[in-house]
Amino acid sequence: MTLGSELASQANSAEEQKKRAHRAYSIGKVAVLGAGTMGARIAAHIANAGLPVLLLDLAQSGTARNSLATAALAHLRTGKPAAFASTDAAALVSLGNFEDDLERLRTCDWVIEAVAENLEIKRALLAKVASYLHRDAILTTNTSGLPVAKIAEQLPPDLRRRWFGTHFFNPPRYMRLLEIIPTPEADREAIETISNFGDRQLGKEVVPAHDVQNFIANRVGTFSMMNTLKIMEEQGLTIEEVDLLTGKAIGWPKSGTFRLADMVGIDVLANVARNFKASATDERSDVELSGVIERLINRKWLGDKTKQGFYKKDRGPDGKELRLVLNPATMEYKPATAVTLPALEKGGPLPARLETLLAGDPNSDKAARFYWKVLPELWFYAANRIGEVTETLVDIDRAMTSGFNWELGPFAMWDAAGVANVVETMRSMNMPIPASVETLLKAGGASWYRAGGEEYFDVTSGAYRPLKRNPEHASIATYKKTKGVFDSNASVSLVDLGDGIGCFELHSKMNTLGDNSVSFLRESLQPGSAACKNFDGFVISTDAQNFSVGANIQQLLERVRSGEYEDLAANVAQFQQMTQAIKFCPRPVVAAPAGMALGGGCEICLHAAGRQSYLELYTGLVETGVGLIPGGGGCKEMVLRALANASRVKADPRGESVEILETIRTIFEMIAMAAVSTSAADARDMHLLTSSDAITMNRSRLITDAKLRSMQFVRESYTAPVLRKNIPAPGANVFATLKLAIYLMREGGFASEHDAKVAMHVAKILTGGDINPGTLLSEDHFLELERDAFLSLAAEPKTLERIEYTLRTGKPLRN
Repeated sequence: MTLGSELASQANSAEEQKKRAHRAYSIGKVAVLGAGTMGARIAAHIANAGLPVLLLDLAQSGTARNSLATAALAHLRTGKPAAFASTDAAALVSLGNFEDDLERLRTCDWVIEAVAENLEIKRALLAKVASYLHRDAILTTNTSGLPVAKIAEQLPPDLRRRWFGTHFFNPPRYMRLLEIIPTPEADREAIETISNFGDRQLGKEVVPAHDVQNFIANRVGTFSMMNTLKIMEEQGLTIEEVDLLTGKAIGWPKSGTFRLADMVGIDVLANVARNFKASATDERSDVELSGVIERLINRKWLGDKTKQGFYKKDRGPDGKELRLVLNPATMEYKPATAVTLPALEKGGPLPARLETLLAGDPNSDKAARFYWKVLPELWFYAANRIGEVTETLVDIDRAMTSGFNWELGPFAMWDAAGVANVVETMRSMNMPIPASVETLLKAGGASWYRAGGEEYFDVTSGAYRPLKRNPEHASIATYKKTKGVFDSNASVSLVDLGDGIGCFELHSKMNTLGDNSVSFLRESLQPGSAACKNFDGFVISTDAQNFSVGANIQQLLERVRSGEYEDLAANVAQFQQMTQAIKFCPRPVVAAPAGMALGGGCEICLHAAGRQSYLELYTGLVETGVGLIPGGGGCKEMVLRALANASRVKADPRGESVEILETIRTIFEMIAMAAVSTSAADARDMHLLTSSDAITMNRSRLITDAKLRSMQFVRESYTAPVLRKNIPAPGANVFATLKLAIYLMREGGFASEHDAKVAMHVAKILTGGDINPGTLLSEDHFLELERDAFLSLAAEPKTLERIEYTLRTGKPLRN
């Protein structure tokens, strides 16, 4: 190169960098190329985020040119698990094909290629669509195995700068991992735009991965699954035993290894495993497919999609559904049996459990023998991936916790078991030690993480580095460390979130609401309390998976059995006082539920000044399922919402309107049927959330979003509502309609006698009973109706049968 050409090249490079520095990407509309299972579900989840999505696939002959995309959308509407969070989201997906609709790509800001895992098919499609993309459109691939840079090497340079990998995990709505795979040419600003969008609007744990076969999570997870199958055969274990051993006991999903394989698809698993050979860098990178996998594929027993794999369902002679499990030796199915292993019955937090499980004698303890083979091989395999699949061990851990739903990533698990102890034992077994482990030990490190998880060992530098955390992803536990706990008891802690906001953290078992929870919240939220003097606003939430499964029915059952009815009456009154304290607290209270918020948990949310909910919210007033009624003000609050939603209430002071009948009937059916929302968006449709309540897409952002919502109330000079004494009762006419509906349900065999009795109580509370329509009632009157109904039903033998059955099985009883 001459000096002149070199200077010209530098000038062009500087000009290009200047252009890139000023390029601003924004995502307003998305297109997905390929309406297969993955592409269609990616489109659905982008619609869940509120964006319009164009879903394209191959054109078909005849008039139904879009039939592939049309069929995909139809399946999305009905498939399980549900792809859409609401019916409104489905309306955001528009359909087309690769022949007639490429012009529509010009309005799309992000185009995701998700066609078949075939290099030539992908290249041909990209060449076809390239000229239809606007100059700032970002183009990415959802490939799970092909080299990202290689797919697009024929594209023009400017488009290659807007090209990289975005690997979603299936199903995208529920699986939080999004692996971002940059290429050397990729524009950092484009990558940052999609990373931020994935984090904030799609709710993803965004993890950077290198452009190597299978990236991070599939690489480590598939090794673990295939190696587990190999060890199962070596040790003569059954599929049921291995699924138990690789489930909740070690912080992995209860599906275990083989149930997960069925859900993923055995053919998909095999394809990922075959890709290992293309990227082998050590003796453990290549995992040969087990013979049983090959035999399953040859028989087309591919798991759930073909209705049989390692497991399948059948009907027994009595017509009841049976779960069958494969015998790998004979390739025949037999009834699955419940397996128990004494070593797995010990509870406690996962780190202590791991230590206990590995403390067993491998010569006599089946579990210890299995774990001493599976876990060290997993840990050593993961250690050899540092620097290969991603830069740090932290990102490997993040990928496994969000992509495979492990409670701890492999390095955090290894720390829990003790790095030095494991290495010493493995040396005695003549197992090779990865170079990264030797680097850790030579540096004097005793663990991969230290300082309470705030530092990690960087293998490249041979030193510990601070763990970079997004401050907006702060959990309650984070604030406990940095700000401290203001007050607490065994079930609730009041944690300082800073900026004048306190958080009531629920932390009893399953966050049930018993005496401790109720008294703490009731007393803390009273005017003049220490909490109200020290904080300007509050959040009620939890770091646990579920917000609250409701009142502690075990306590209720024990009091009824002991004849402590006065105590029970006092408990119901105190629960109502607690929810009223939430509603009328002089400081704004924001409920931030995620997961299950059932019964009393739902009632807490209903009484809050506002709700900041995670998208995956399963909430409802479910007390009728155990023979009770919502007794904590839930019925009262739903009456208020129903009346507010009836447009003619003010025009007709007597309360006689079609709108009132329909809104009351809707909430009656919801409560009587113990309906539960399928998402936060669905909860909004059920009026359990209001139109002003916000939804957080990323669970890691929930506490930050709720804190900001509480701060917003404070800035707007929040004033607590006043106890209402002028509620126009729907009255006798609506009550009669509901009674007729109950009668017809009973006569038609759709409700038992006890169902009807419970439903009659609900109908009376919601309408005020046999009184003149429009009669003005107070909130206290509705609460009194709730208390009377709750206490009456609590003494019913059939209610006690339901409670006992639910406590024993976790399921409702129809009696």
